[in-house]
Amino acid sequence: MSRVYNFSAGPAMLPQEVLEQSAKEMLDYQGCGMSVMEMSHRSSVFQGIIDKAQQDLRKLLNLSDEYEVLFLQGGASQQFAMVPTNLMKQGAADYIITGQWAKKAWQEAKKFGKATAVASSQEQNFSEIPDCSNLNLTPEADYLYLCENNTIYGTKFWELPDSKGKPIVADVSSCFLSQPVDVNRYGLLFAGAQKNIGPAGVVVVIIRKDLIRTDLPETVPTMLQYHIHAENGSLYNTPPCYGIYICGKVFQWIEAQGGLKAMEEKNRYKAGVLYDFLDESKLFKGTVRRQDRSWMNVPFVTGDAQLDADFVKQAAQKGLVNLKGHRTVGGMRASIYNAMPLEGVEALVEFMKQFERENR
Repeated sequence: MSRVYNFSAGPAMLPQEVLEQSAKEMLDYQGCGMSVMEMSHRSSVFQGIIDKAQQDLRKLLNLSDEYEVLFLQGGASQQFAMVPTNLMKQGAADYIITGQWAKKAWQEAKKFGKATAVASSQEQNFSEIPDCSNLNLTPEADYLYLCENNTIYGTKFWELPDSKGKPIVADVSSCFLSQPVDVNRYGLLFAGAQKNIGPAGVVVVIIRKDLIRTDLPETVPTMLQYHIHAENGSLYNTPPCYGIYICGKVFQWIEAQGGLKAMEEKNRYKAGVLYDFLDESKLFKGTVRRQDRSWMNVPFVTGDAQLDADFVKQAAQKGLVNLKGHRTVGGMRASIYNAMPLEGVEALVEFMKQFERENR
């Protein structure tokens, strides 16, 4: 069977070149006689892999020495707890609720201190980014948290809110490395790898060094302390070695494509192809307010649940898979991350045109 176009929100498709290169190195990584899956994380060979991955990521982001890069486990969901555990020095934080993942992070933070929802688009079914032009922030809040790209609902912060001097903490799992970013505007950002940069099992955390605390209460588990991982170069315990190796390959692939500026141009164009069709279609329609549309996740509906189900089924038969919308919202969703080629988006639009002709 030939490879399909995988529109999954995650785990998502990886660049074919990365898969082919890693396949060649599966049994013997660069002459060491073993797979990366088999080697010790304490070996000099793996140290070279993780060092190169970090260097390449720093280069892509033009990252200053003021920031630490960590390769951790537990996914973005574990960061929902690690962030307040480590950053709630005064016991308070503010959250912007733009979807299920931001809401879960907010609920988790409540276990550790005073977590206040300062803006929400829940009443609009998360189909837009709420007005964040003049947030009423909690004076003692240690940070302002947001989910920058909302995978389920297909919304994106195109402008960061005014945090009034408080560090911005952002979950960037589904938009990481899709375009240039000024990391200096954030105190901490984190990304689950399984959407845009690698396989499931790795989470990348980029944290400003002055936010890394060593004065945490003794009750905080060792594995939940950023300073432990920073002091040990992400090697305090056995890391997700193979996942880090693949992430490193993806970082190199992005650089070879022309870096983040080139990725931005490609992603803008790909999303435009799909959104332009949705705006013209008489059958399909997008569900997100135009100015808040994500380039990475594009939800759409026909307005008829049975027709939606038929579309998903028939699309899969054409090699266009994982288009079913999230179970909480229904409809369809096309996730078109960095590794999705333009040809995949064009094939989807062509099938949508055919489906529309046959079902109007």
